[in-house]
Amino acid sequence: MERVDLLVIGGGSAGMAAALQAKKEGVKDILILEKEDRLGGILNQCIHNGFGLTEFKEELSGPEYLQRFADQVIAEKIPYKLNTMVTNLSKNKVVTYSNSEDGIKQIQAKAVIMATGCYERNAGAIQLAGDRPSGIITAGTAQKYLNIHGYLVGKKIVILGSGDIGLIMARRLTLEGAKVICVSEINPYSAGLNRNIAQCLKDFDIPLYLSRTVSKVIGKNRVEKVVLTAVDQNYNFIPNTDMEIECDTLILSIGLVPYIELLEKIDCPTSSTKGAKVNSLMETEIDGVFACGNCLHVHDVVDFVTDEGRLAGHGAALYINDKFKDENVIKVNPGNNVSYVVPQTVNMDVDENVTFKFRVRKPLINQRLTIKSGENLLFKQVKPVLIPSEMVMISVPLEKLKEAKEEITLSLEDN
Repeated sequence: MERVDLLVIGGGSAGMAAALQAKKEGVKDILILEKEDRLGGILNQCIHNGFGLTEFKEELSGPEYLQRFADQVIAEKIPYKLNTMVTNLSKNKVVTYSNSEDGIKQIQAKAVIMATGCYERNAGAIQLAGDRPSGIITAGTAQKYLNIHGYLVGKKIVILGSGDIGLIMARRLTLEGAKVICVSEINPYSAGLNRNIAQCLKDFDIPLYLSRTVSKVIGKNRVEKVVLTAVDQNYNFIPNTDMEIECDTLILSIGLVPYIELLEKIDCPTSSTKGAKVNSLMETEIDGVFACGNCLHVHDVVDFVTDEGRLAGHGAALYINDKFKDENVIKVNPGNNVSYVVPQTVNMDVDENVTFKFRVRKPLINQRLTIKSGENLLFKQVKPVLIPSEMVMISVPLEKLKEAKEEITLSLEDN
């Protein structure tokens, strides 16, 4: 059986950043496996600007951003296989993959980094009521059809969900001549970044209806109408609030879910993010298996995905070079108003600061963020504005974390 030191599953921004960091730290035998026909992952179809402001201090499109990393992978002579589907992962890190050149093949790795991204929730996930005509499509698929293949998916469009891809597609479809009638969001707040609401909806006078969702789809062969109905705070339909809208396409932007099918096969413990539980070096609870990027938790900025990939590459390099210890581990819990926190454990044997990433459950203002170990206050910071659509990152000095003697809790309280 062929052997490799580090196997990276996924050649998007997280996977490429992880491989490059591991190579920088002395790991020589690396292989990237990518299911698509080119490196870059989802960024290949994200032709809008807004990428790279943190990483490169300039505004790039998705393809421009990914190309900079692909060029580095090629320059560093890191091997990669395209059009390659990974079908199995074992606990002892034997990976099974297939492609047209190798057929079905197994490879033994010392360490594995999962960078498989995420997938979109579809109509079945929300039990969309009504007819089942054509013209119901997820926002990411619509983006791929338009930006990669040049197909306009509809002419009169309603978008359900205000996720960032849905907002961006509202602008993109408008620019291509379609009529985006409205965006409807079941929550009382948008699921997208504020800048995308401004640039993609307000700039084009596209209405955003909050606390309202699709209660029924009407159509024989193609979507003909959708019914939008207001919901209360418990997401129950409010009587006599129906809006019937004629359209030929319903685009769903209703959330992303980490893709962890391979990790599920080895019973890897998961968190409330639907991704794997990891320590502060991105190692899952399966020895030598690391996770990063959107397969760990869904990000809103690709620069943060890249940074997390580097951390996974760093952790894998320490593991491969026998410099990795995880005997002294402290659990991290989400507290008041915090929906999740990554990492879920802190490796106290590693002499590095830790960056905690979290999201809030609802929009909040003037909050005091506290990180405590029992009653011992390790860290505090005031946060003026927090919204669920924007991930928050807090870097905590190692000397503060060393004071922790029991589980750590990250909470928010009115300041």
